[in-house]
Amino acid sequence: MANSVELVKPSTEYRDEYISFYKDWKSSEEDITPWVVEKDPSNFDAMIDFLYSEDTEDKLTNGTFVPHSTFWLIEKNSKKVIGAVNIRHRLNTKLLNCGGHIGYGIRPSERRKGYASILLALTLEITKDMGLNRVLLVCDKGNLASEKTIIKNGGQFESEYVEDNGNVVRRFWIQL
Repeated sequence: MANSVELVKPSTEYRDEYISFYKDWKSSEEDITPWVVEKDPSNFDAMIDFLYSEDTEDKLTNGTFVPHSTFWLIEKNSKKVIGAVNIRHRLNTKLLNCGGHIGYGIRPSERRKGYASILLALTLEITKDMGLNRVLLVCDKGNLASEKTIIKNGGQFESEYVEDNGNVVRRFWIQL
């Protein structure tokens, strides 16, 4: 399966497949992850511009954000968008506590097939190429599927963080 998928940079080439991915998330009524997938793709060109709008330090306009890059996990043959990942290039206080370097999600209809582990493994290669030597990943306490994926990819549990709303986040570091 790993040979049948790849991470790609967002592009209008994948418009129809991405809109299907987005609709899959919306119809599930689940919280969408990563956060960038929440952006409505009705104006697809504007959504693509948004995804590239803060990918370097010099593009940041919001002082609470850090540079971040988004990639889509696609099936090589069909171009079907299976998942998405958002990589934060560095951490601020909020990300250090409960956001981490990497946020990822697999479309609801494609879960429990091993895609999350592949997505994370491919993402770790990118973060290493970016010059990071370790990355923080987090998941809500009780999200056993995400926790298993992180541990399978080398995650070492460090601590739990309680958010203002009482949600408990488990924090894991992966050495690259």
